Amino acid sequence: MARFWLCAAATIFFLAFAILYSRYSGSSVLREFTFHISWRTEEILYRLDVGWPKHSEYFTGATFCVAVDSLNGLLYIAQRGDNIQKVLVFTEDGYFLRAWNYTVDTPHGMFAASTLYEQSIWITDVGNGPFGHTIKKYNSFGDLVQVLGTPGKKGTGLNPLQFDNPAELYVEDTGDIYIVDGDGGLNNRLIKLSQDFMMLWLHGENGTGPAKFNIPHSVTVDSSGRVWVADRGNKRIQVFDKDTGVWLGAWNNCFTEEGPSSVRFTPDGKYLIIAQLNLSRLLFVAAPPVGSIGYCSVISSIQLADQVLPHLLDISEKTGAIYVAEIGAKQVQKYVPLKS
Repeated sequence: MARFWLCAAATIFFLAFAILYSRYSGSSVLREFTFHISWRTEEILYRLDVGWPKHSEYFTGATFCVAVDSLNGLLYIAQRGDNIQKVLVFTEDGYFLRAWNYTVDTPHGMFAASTLYEQSIWITDVGNGPFGHTIKKYNSFGDLVQVLGTPGKKGTGLNPLQFDNPAELYVEDTGDIYIVDGDGGLNNRLIKLSQDFMMLWLHGENGTGPAKFNIPHSVTVDSSGRVWVADRGNKRIQVFDKDTGVWLGAWNNCFTEEGPSSVRFTPDGKYLIIAQLNLSRLLFVAAPPVGSIGYCSVISSIQLADQVLPHLLDISEKTGAIYVAEIGAKQVQKYVPLKS
């Protein structure tokens, strides 16, 4: 008899839920309820590597960005502060190697371009000092190789090229460069340059429509030839064809609370990993198939402590490890695949 009443109660519950869903499917209350159900059933994909790094005492400033040289197993970290080394170099295992501070004012984003023929580190500098409003290329030991932009002077010019607090860049193995220039507010644009720094295409206008931006903050490219931009102020991700620059679509359904701060794909291309700065959260989103953008679908997430503030992240192409630069916690943390 007890089993009968238990089954009857369960049936009534699900019937009541179905009726509520049919009547109030647009209700914010129900959306919140279903959100929490899906949140609890998320797949756990990564875990924190609590033993990384071996020498955390070298974090002496606010860590704004990180870049992985997967070919050589190196990690570059840029931090801000007075009278400190701005760039730190670690092994992926967490051992400190060296630091340098040449011609770096206020680092914001960075990228490690590593091929069999060349290893270089690119840093976007957003300071108002003599090295600000530029994108600089260094070799692995910190020697300055190339400067894009007008040092110490912001602007909108294209010839010569000028920036206003360039946020981040992505460099392909071909040498082609994708730049999001928009952290200062004067420019809100996505630029593609060739390996010899010729303009290939540009989207550059403030606004909320397709191919317009409000603080484009991070950029990455997938294996299918699509460029993904974290359009932070508009609370969305926009997608473009890397060859033509044609707008392909946008995601905004995952970002009702806060826009994306950083975007990177896992090495297998299955997930797009997104940082949300003020929510101190990492999202793992299913990558769409070729030929479709679809909708943002969160598969997993990592909720960090309050005020950790994950700013930008990068991923090892060899191990799949995620390195997150946290400006609130003033550290970089490493997350490794759960199945590794």
